Amino acid sequence: MAKLYFYYSAMNAGKTTTLLQSDYNYRERGMETLIFTPCIDTRVAPGKIASRIGLKADAISFDNHFDFFQYILDLKPTLPRLQCVLIDEAQFLNKTQVEQICRVVDDLNLPVLAYGLRSDFKGEPFEGSKYLLTWAENLVEIKTICHCGRKATMNQRVDAFGNPVKEGAQIEIGGNDRYVALCRNHFNQAFKQDR
Repeated sequence: MAKLYFYYSAMNAGKTTTLLQSDYNYRERGMETLIFTPCIDTRVAPGKIASRIGLKADAISFDNHFDFFQYILDLKPTLPRLQCVLIDEAQFLNKTQVEQICRVVDDLNLPVLAYGLRSDFKGEPFEGSKYLLTWAENLVEIKTICHCGRKATMNQRVDAFGNPVKEGAQIEIGGNDRYVALCRNHFNQAFKQDR
Protein backbone atom coordinates (compact mmCIF):
# COMPACT_ATOMS: atom_id res chain seq x y z
CA MET A 1 0.00 0.00 0.00
CA ALA A 2 1.36 3.41 -1.00
CA LYS A 3 2.21 6.05 1.61
CA LEU A 4 2.99 9.76 1.83
CA TYR A 5 6.47 10.44 3.17
CA PHE A 6 7.71 13.81 4.36
CA TYR A 7 11.49 14.16 4.60
CA TYR A 8 12.17 17.39 6.46
CA SER A 9 15.18 19.23 7.81
CA ALA A 10 16.87 22.57 8.24
CA MET A 11 18.74 24.14 5.32
CA ASN A 12 21.75 22.36 3.84
CA ALA A 13 21.00 18.90 5.22
CA GLY A 14 21.00 17.13 1.85
CA LYS A 15 17.27 16.90 1.08
CA THR A 16 17.70 17.27 -2.68
CA THR A 17 20.63 14.84 -2.67
CA THR A 18 18.46 12.29 -0.85
CA LEU A 19 15.62 12.87 -3.32
CA LEU A 20 17.93 12.34 -6.29
CA GLN A 21 19.33 9.16 -4.71
CA SER A 22 15.79 7.81 -4.27
CA ASP A 23 15.00 8.66 -7.89
CA TYR A 24 18.17 6.89 -9.03
CA ASN A 25 17.28 3.78 -7.03
CA TYR A 26 13.88 3.49 -8.73
CA ARG A 27 15.25 4.16 -12.20
CA GLU A 28 18.15 1.72 -11.74
CA ARG A 29 15.52 -0.99 -11.28
CA GLY A 30 13.70 -0.05 -14.48
CA MET A 31 10.91 1.89 -12.79
CA GLU A 32 9.64 5.33 -13.78
CA THR A 33 9.31 8.33 -11.46
CA LEU A 34 8.03 11.87 -11.64
CA ILE A 35 10.04 14.66 -10.00
CA PHE A 36 8.44 18.03 -9.23
CA THR A 37 10.10 21.31 -8.26
CA PRO A 38 8.56 24.74 -7.58
CA CYS A 39 8.77 27.44 -10.25
CA ILE A 40 9.82 29.99 -7.64
CA ASP A 41 13.10 28.16 -6.96
CA THR A 42 15.26 29.96 -9.50
CA ARG A 43 18.63 28.69 -8.27
CA VAL A 44 18.69 26.20 -11.17
CA ALA A 45 17.25 26.38 -14.69
CA PRO A 46 13.47 25.87 -15.01
CA GLY A 47 12.53 22.20 -15.06
CA LYS A 48 15.75 21.14 -13.31
CA ILE A 49 16.80 20.31 -9.78
CA ALA A 50 20.37 20.16 -8.52
CA SER A 51 21.96 19.35 -5.20
CA ARG A 52 24.84 21.25 -3.66
CA ILE A 53 27.13 18.29 -4.36
CA GLY A 54 26.44 18.42 -8.11
CA LEU A 55 23.72 15.80 -8.71
CA LYS A 56 21.09 16.96 -11.23
CA ALA A 57 17.84 15.79 -12.81
CA ASP A 58 14.98 16.98 -14.98
CA ALA A 59 11.83 17.92 -13.10
CA ILE A 60 8.32 19.20 -13.71
CA SER A 61 7.85 22.77 -12.47
CA PHE A 62 4.79 23.63 -10.39
CA ASP A 63 3.20 26.83 -9.15
CA ASN A 64 0.41 27.57 -6.64
CA HIS A 65 -2.29 26.63 -9.14
CA PHE A 66 -0.77 23.31 -10.27
CA ASP A 67 -3.06 20.31 -9.74
CA PHE A 68 -0.87 17.34 -8.85
CA PHE A 69 -3.67 14.79 -8.82
CA GLN A 70 -5.09 15.72 -12.23
CA TYR A 71 -1.64 16.00 -13.82
CA ILE A 72 -0.57 12.56 -12.61
CA LEU A 73 -3.96 10.99 -13.38
CA ASP A 74 -3.75 12.28 -16.97
CA LEU A 75 -0.12 11.24 -17.41
CA LYS A 76 -0.30 7.82 -15.72
CA PRO A 77 -1.57 5.87 -18.79
CA THR A 78 1.55 6.96 -20.72
CA LEU A 79 3.88 5.81 -17.91
CA PRO A 80 3.08 2.14 -17.29
CA ARG A 81 6.10 1.67 -15.03
CA LEU A 82 5.43 4.76 -12.88
CA GLN A 83 6.22 3.74 -9.31
CA CYS A 84 6.96 6.92 -7.35
CA VAL A 85 6.36 10.68 -7.20
CA LEU A 86 9.05 12.91 -5.69
CA ILE A 87 8.59 16.56 -4.71
CA ASP A 88 11.50 18.91 -3.97
CA GLU A 89 11.06 22.05 -1.82
CA ALA A 90 7.69 20.71 -0.62
CA GLN A 91 7.35 23.50 1.94
CA PHE A 92 6.09 25.62 -0.98
CA LEU A 93 3.02 23.43 -1.50
CA ASN A 94 -0.29 24.89 -0.39
CA LYS A 95 -2.95 23.03 1.60
CA THR A 96 -4.92 22.11 -1.53
CA GLN A 97 -1.82 20.64 -3.16
CA VAL A 98 -1.04 18.54 -0.09
CA GLU A 99 -4.62 17.25 -0.31
CA GLN A 100 -3.97 16.44 -3.99
CA ILE A 101 -0.84 14.44 -3.27
CA CYS A 102 -2.74 12.56 -0.55
CA ARG A 103 -5.19 11.57 -3.32
CA VAL A 104 -2.27 10.46 -5.50
CA VAL A 105 -1.30 8.09 -2.67
CA ASP A 106 -4.81 6.95 -1.76
CA ASP A 107 -6.60 6.86 -5.13
CA LEU A 108 -3.73 6.12 -7.52
CA ASN A 109 -1.76 3.93 -5.09
CA LEU A 110 1.51 5.74 -5.81
CA PRO A 111 3.97 6.59 -3.04
CA VAL A 112 4.80 10.28 -2.77
CA LEU A 113 8.13 11.34 -1.27
CA ALA A 114 8.08 15.04 -0.36
CA TYR A 115 11.25 16.84 0.76
CA GLY A 116 11.26 20.24 2.41
CA LEU A 117 11.90 22.61 5.26
CA ARG A 118 9.79 22.45 8.39
CA SER A 119 9.98 26.16 9.24
CA ASP A 120 11.01 29.53 7.87
CA PHE A 121 13.65 32.05 9.00
CA LYS A 122 11.37 33.33 11.77
CA GLY A 123 10.71 29.85 13.16
CA GLU A 124 7.18 29.79 11.69
CA PRO A 125 5.84 26.77 9.78
CA PHE A 126 5.39 26.84 6.03
CA GLU A 127 1.85 26.00 4.89
CA GLY A 128 2.93 22.94 2.93
CA SER A 129 5.09 21.64 5.76
CA LYS A 130 2.32 22.11 8.32
CA TYR A 131 -0.02 19.83 6.38
CA LEU A 132 2.67 17.35 5.39
CA LEU A 133 3.64 17.00 9.06
CA THR A 134 -0.03 16.43 9.89
CA TRP A 135 -1.10 14.12 7.05
CA ALA A 136 1.98 12.11 6.02
CA GLU A 137 2.12 8.49 7.18
CA ASN A 138 5.90 8.61 7.48
CA LEU A 139 7.91 11.54 8.84
CA VAL A 140 11.66 11.32 8.33
CA GLU A 141 14.07 13.91 9.69
CA ILE A 142 17.23 14.47 7.66
CA LYS A 143 19.73 15.75 10.17
CA THR A 144 22.34 18.46 9.89
CA ILE A 145 24.37 20.28 12.52
CA CYS A 146 24.77 23.77 13.90
CA HIS A 147 28.23 25.38 14.11
CA CYS A 148 28.25 24.31 17.80
CA GLY A 149 27.86 20.62 16.93
CA ARG A 150 24.25 20.27 18.10
CA LYS A 151 21.48 19.16 15.77
CA ALA A 152 20.31 22.09 13.62
CA THR A 153 16.54 22.47 13.47
CA MET A 154 16.17 26.15 12.54
CA ASN A 155 16.90 28.26 9.45
CA GLN A 156 18.45 31.67 9.94
CA ARG A 157 18.33 34.14 7.05
CA VAL A 158 21.44 36.32 6.83
CA ASP A 159 22.34 39.47 4.92
CA ALA A 160 25.37 39.93 2.66
CA PHE A 161 27.57 40.44 5.75
CA GLY A 162 26.33 37.37 7.63
CA ASN A 163 24.10 39.31 10.03
CA PRO A 164 20.76 37.75 11.03
CA VAL A 165 17.72 39.02 9.13
CA LYS A 166 14.66 39.27 11.37
CA GLU A 167 12.01 40.76 9.07
CA GLY A 168 10.85 40.20 5.51
CA ALA A 169 8.73 37.98 3.30
CA GLN A 170 8.44 34.36 4.32
CA ILE A 171 9.79 33.18 0.99
CA GLU A 172 13.15 34.35 -0.28
CA ILE A 173 15.03 31.89 -2.43
CA GLY A 174 18.65 31.35 -1.51
CA GLY A 175 21.29 28.89 -0.50
CA ASN A 176 24.38 29.09 1.68
CA ASP A 177 24.66 32.79 0.80
CA ARG A 178 21.31 33.59 2.47
CA TYR A 179 20.66 30.88 5.07
CA VAL A 180 22.45 29.15 7.94
CA ALA A 181 21.18 26.06 9.76
CA LEU A 182 21.27 26.54 13.55
CA CYS A 183 20.24 24.74 16.70
CA ARG A 184 17.26 26.33 18.48
CA ASN A 185 19.52 27.88 21.13
CA HIS A 186 21.74 29.74 18.64
CA PHE A 187 18.71 30.69 16.53
CA ASN A 188 17.04 32.27 19.57
CA GLN A 189 20.27 34.03 20.59
CA ALA A 190 20.56 35.56 17.11
CA PHE A 191 16.95 36.76 17.23
CA LYS A 192 17.42 38.35 20.66
CA GLN A 193 20.38 40.48 19.53
CA ASP A 194 19.55 44.19 19.25
CA ARG A 195 16.09 43.79 20.83
